[in-house]
Amino acid sequence: MRTPTGRAPVPRPVEQPNGQPGNGHADNGHAPNGKAANGQATNGHASNGQAGDGQVTKAQPTVGEAPTVRAAAQRPSPAARPSAEPHPLADPRPPAGAHPLADPRPSPAPHPKADARPPAAPRPSVERPAAEARPAPTPHPLADPRPSAAPHQRPAGENRAAAEQRPGEATTVVVPVAPRPVDDAAATQMLPRRSPVATEEPATERIERIPAMAPRPPLPPPDLPTRVGLGGPGDIDDGGPPTGTDGGRRPGRGRRRVLVLAAVVGALGVLYGADLLLSSGSMPRGVTVAGIGVGGLSLADAETQLRSEIGTRTAGPIPVTVGDARGEIDPAAAGLSIDWEATLDRAGSQPLNPITRITSFFSERETGVVTIADPTAVVQALEQLGPVVDRDPVEGTVRFEGTQPQPVDPQPGQQLDVPGASEVLQRDWANGGAVALPLTALPPTTTAEDVATAVEDIARPAVAAPITVVGENGVKGTVTPEVIAASLSFQAENGDLVPQLNQQAIQDALGSQLAASEKPGRDATFDFSSGRPVLVPSQDGRGVDYQATVAAMVGVLSSAEPREVTAVYAEKPAEVTTEELQALGNPEIIGEFTTGGFAPDSGQNIRRAAELVNGTVVQPGEVFSLDAVTGPRTAANGYVEAGVIDNGRASRGIAGGASQVSTTLYNAAYFAGMTLLEHKAHSFYISRYPAGREATIATGAIDNKFRNDNKTPIMIRTRWTPTSVTVQIYGQRQFEVTGEFGPRTNPTQPNEITIPSGEDCHASNGSPGFTITDTRTRRNVDTGEVSRETITTRYNPAPRVVCED
Repeated sequence: MRTPTGRAPVPRPVEQPNGQPGNGHADNGHAPNGKAANGQATNGHASNGQAGDGQVTKAQPTVGEAPTVRAAAQRPSPAARPSAEPHPLADPRPPAGAHPLADPRPSPAPHPKADARPPAAPRPSVERPAAEARPAPTPHPLADPRPSAAPHQRPAGENRAAAEQRPGEATTVVVPVAPRPVDDAAATQMLPRRSPVATEEPATERIERIPAMAPRPPLPPPDLPTRVGLGGPGDIDDGGPPTGTDGGRRPGRGRRRVLVLAAVVGALGVLYGADLLLSSGSMPRGVTVAGIGVGGLSLADAETQLRSEIGTRTAGPIPVTVGDARGEIDPAAAGLSIDWEATLDRAGSQPLNPITRITSFFSERETGVVTIADPTAVVQALEQLGPVVDRDPVEGTVRFEGTQPQPVDPQPGQQLDVPGASEVLQRDWANGGAVALPLTALPPTTTAEDVATAVEDIARPAVAAPITVVGENGVKGTVTPEVIAASLSFQAENGDLVPQLNQQAIQDALGSQLAASEKPGRDATFDFSSGRPVLVPSQDGRGVDYQATVAAMVGVLSSAEPREVTAVYAEKPAEVTTEELQALGNPEIIGEFTTGGFAPDSGQNIRRAAELVNGTVVQPGEVFSLDAVTGPRTAANGYVEAGVIDNGRASRGIAGGASQVSTTLYNAAYFAGMTLLEHKAHSFYISRYPAGREATIATGAIDNKFRNDNKTPIMIRTRWTPTSVTVQIYGQRQFEVTGEFGPRTNPTQPNEITIPSGEDCHASNGSPGFTITDTRTRRNVDTGEVSRETITTRYNPAPRVVCED
């Protein structure tokens, strides 16, 4: 039987011999495997629990209960044909117009030994012609077709089968069967329960004809909840309209959806084409170039606006930042310019991606400018930022405030990443604002933890008590905590902070205390008191080896009291020996020069530098370095603060005036015929020096060097007065020297600078700048060979300084 939803109805169960409802079969009330084939009844016997075709079985009644059977009006099939499993989609309903009729004849009485006999051959069923159709109300799908006053309670399985009966299907009726006579013994006999796998079934009684019965009036529908079936067996129909095999979807719904989708896609395509056509010839929506919106403008208007705004801001210097440092780059010097045509081509390209065109209504798209750049010029411009940007890392150290150590944590350095900066500058220089250039961090080798360790383990113990230095002959010296604090420093070596003591400071503190234990030496020299040089021989001495003694003191800095060090002594040979001066023969002055006009404080530094240079002997082929002989020019080495020239204006600094000794020595070497190797004139002309023939000096940066190319040694002698300084060079004359100045050319007028009030200011009228040449001619006295060399000097104008009140 087929339900309106295409699902097979659930067969109504029959009564089992033990009173249990069946499983959709009727084979004497016992179903061995619990399965029914097509909801059909067995032909009197079913060994596998499946029902036969078009036949009914009778359940064995229990004592005192009227037996019931179920007759299904189905299509008859030959009895000999075995029951087959139907196709899941087969329609079990009878052919249209065929109405099987029930047979009214009573069934024959069963034989007493029916169970022992083989099942009887099926007798043909007699079917009546179809009864005249009479109208009848359609029963509710869940209504029970039996009268409500039926004395027999229907099992639950039958209620379910009745509920699944649908209008238009053949009606299955259950008729009472008269009980077969049994004797008392049979009535009290217990029927054994059949095993589900038993091969024998109880005999069933076949009813040849079932009398036609009038349709029963429909029962009122029970108040049951509606359950929507999932399409499987046993689901209760929801009473909806018939559905096909597509899972319940209406046949036309999918087609309507396809048509709607096609219409939407078509409309979008039309809109896309219209938008593409209307925007042709103009800038795309939402486009910005270097932050300037040009979306929707014509190409001509976009070019005008870009040239007006971007061209203006790229004409001047480009501000750049590197970390916390700032600078500027001239785009013209860096070879940077804008390719306007390529910029407009890039920005004016209409996007074909529909997603991009849709999002352009709500967002902006930056394209940037196309830059023309000279990579070499860009790199050269970036390298000029080095002095401003680059910074060496600062190692950690310990400083003293009095005798209290203070930690100084290390600081990282930085260096401009020139390749990366070149790429960034070419990309962002026209965007406006400062361009952030990348840098490379230069980490220090020490850490804050290293500094803290140095403070606690070395610095604090070092100044906790004085250090006693024991010399020869029972002479002792003491280095106080104050001297230790002033002398102690730390040097980063391989990630460690190593303590060091300033040897000169220790020597100054101990020199007078240990002098009684030393035997002084004497350098060879000339005595000029008679008007001609007389050789005074040298004499070796014996004294404290301060280098070794100070090294021993470092070892006890972290020791507990008492701290004592034994002084180390060594022979002290003369720095200028008798043999060296004898090699001069009968020396004469081969070069001499004098300068003056200095201030008293500068005079102290001039005297100190002259003292250090005096008596120096330079052997043939040897190079003299003024920076090496007079340095370091610090307060610890006897120099004081005096006037200096800083950016063209007067200022003050340690060792101011030492350049006057350098200029005086340069001129003496010039006329002595020495080979001039290194010197630098002042940036601004100083009137007390010869223009184009003078030399400044700066510790570690600017030196004054020459080489002795004579066959014999030379000796440098200096003389100082409060108003002048003189340098004389003694030796054997090798060259006759003359000098000649050229005219002053290319004059430039000074600028004016104003110094704010409150700052140290020295007003001056300034001086013009100019260019001058100096030509030196040397003639070899032995060969007569003449050589000339010309030196060109360019002086900047000294600014006019105005001091604000």
